[in-house]
Amino acid sequence: MSREPLTDAPEAALREAETWLAQHDLADARPTPLLAHRLHARRYARLAASVILAVLILGSAGAATYSRFGPESARPVSLVALTVLVAGLLLAQFLLDRWVRRVDRRAGATLSRRAAHLIQPGWRTVLGRPYAVFAAAVFAGSMVLTGSALALPDETVRRLAVVMLIGLLGASAISALQLRHLIRHPVVAEDEPSLTADVIMRVEDARDLTTPNVQWTLPMILLFGTAPGWWSAAALGYLLVSLGAFILLRAKTPSSTQVARQSVGAR
Repeated sequence: MSREPLTDAPEAALREAETWLAQHDLADARPTPLLAHRLHARRYARLAASVILAVLILGSAGAATYSRFGPESARPVSLVALTVLVAGLLLAQFLLDRWVRRVDRRAGATLSRRAAHLIQPGWRTVLGRPYAVFAAAVFAGSMVLTGSALALPDETVRRLAVVMLIGLLGASAISALQLRHLIRHPVVAEDEPSLTADVIMRVEDARDLTTPNVQWTLPMILLFGTAPGWWSAAALGYLLVSLGAFILLRAKTPSSTQVARQSVGAR
């Protein structure tokens, strides 16, 4: 493992770290180069993850369009192409997570000391039971919607439902891969404030993963208005109920800072 020291963070990166600490009620903590480098890597990783999901949505829409309007003999090609795209996006997410782990390992190798009470947050800390239940319910709801469309006699609707199924499973697999990374990659901290910051970043990223962007988008762009009216009404109801539950969840659960402080204080 490399022991080369981290280069000093640019002044702008340190100011960004200072702002981040203040936003998370950690204004007394010092904005260190360690935190600045980690926030920098995290910002690019989150941007790349958003691009991955956007490509998945666009790829699903393209596959649906070709499956619906393309030559009859070539329509299965769109499903194969979408499957290959999903596999490629999973690989891209895996490589992205590996890059973040490499940045963290390099940072951890240069620390003069580690936090006195190291922790490895589990899923109950990183994600939390309410968010886990919400994510499972959204996944189940999207699968029920897809299954009901697959059972319809309209061949066009069934083809679009297959596209939606591939897209939903791909999005779920990408989110699961990201969550695994958040739970399993080692904590990097040199003192209690940086340990708290590490947990805060994990909790925030895990909660962002529960935002069902793909699950809300695909039914609307692929099947809304094409499937029977009752299905479109069910899709709209699913969207409104899950959106209301998501807003309530965000409002009622403790902040990421509270969760991190409780987790660090319990050890």
